[in-house]
Amino acid sequence: MSTESAPGTGPEQTEEMTVREAIRLALREELRRDEDVFVMGEDVGNFGGVFEVTGDLVDEFGETRVRDTPISEAGFMGAAVGAAATGTRPVVEIMFADFIGVCSEQIINQMAKNRYMFGGKTEMPVTVRTTEGGGMGAASQHSGTLHTWFAHFPGVMAVAPGSPRAAKGLLKSAIRSNDPVIVFENKMMYEQRGQVPLDEDFTIPIGSASVEREGEDVTVVATQRMVGESLDLAEDLDGSVDMEVIDLQSLYPMDTDTLVESVKKTGRLVIADESPLSYGTHAEVATRVMENAFYSLDAPIQRVGVADVHIPFSPALEEEVLPSASDVEAAINRVV
Repeated sequence: MSTESAPGTGPEQTEEMTVREAIRLALREELRRDEDVFVMGEDVGNFGGVFEVTGDLVDEFGETRVRDTPISEAGFMGAAVGAAATGTRPVVEIMFADFIGVCSEQIINQMAKNRYMFGGKTEMPVTVRTTEGGGMGAASQHSGTLHTWFAHFPGVMAVAPGSPRAAKGLLKSAIRSNDPVIVFENKMMYEQRGQVPLDEDFTIPIGSASVEREGEDVTVVATQRMVGESLDLAEDLDGSVDMEVIDLQSLYPMDTDTLVESVKKTGRLVIADESPLSYGTHAEVATRVMENAFYSLDAPIQRVGVADVHIPFSPALEEEVLPSASDVEAAINRVV
């Protein structure tokens, strides 16, 4: 255990843990804090989750509050919408983001629009947790990165943590929100370790980005796994290129002010996100910077992501398709 201090505050009690442990801690704290919170999804109970995230939560809270569901995303997502509309706070696990299409009617047409359609008379405190991304040879139907799609729909907030700290803070904010939030977890990050605050009231506001490393030469805005890749690269390039690394954290709403402030300082921008390059998160970040800091740019904005292809099953081909620190470095070399 260690302590950290934020400006103007006392020491913050933290403990090193994995992303998996940070998410489980957030769930445990919120289940204890509010009896209206419950978890539901495929194999989240006695099995502990396909990625072992929910672990032993069922032992403490029982099968009523940690509920195994049938293999029917449309069914249990619809049940969550109804449960939220009638006063509870469901946390729904969709095993793979690729499966969200099965319940997109419940998310897009019901969950996202409920408050609007009823003139604000109903709240919709649904949290959807799902995992995405390649890297484990799970083939195309289990390796996509879909967060841009759902960040696009009005009425839904979308977050994508890039560290254990962000995983805990964003999930707790999502569960406490009275509007629906989808939390996109990169499956290759569950073993990533970092310091996590132990304060049960610790949250990270949805709509805020985090400057993980300050720099002067180039801004790298990254999400999920690419945050760690970029931070490691920054250490490797220290002395030759001074990288500022920002964890975007929240896809919608997006923290435009932090991005613009950074680019006004560095004059250069690289966007690293493990999603297809066309019509995506990269474009949204780039456009917001162009609209607000165009005359601060000293070089064209660069994008690092997945080509417009499906994720291959072959390990060699998968490695070729997925972005890495070397791709970020190549992008930096094009602008610095």
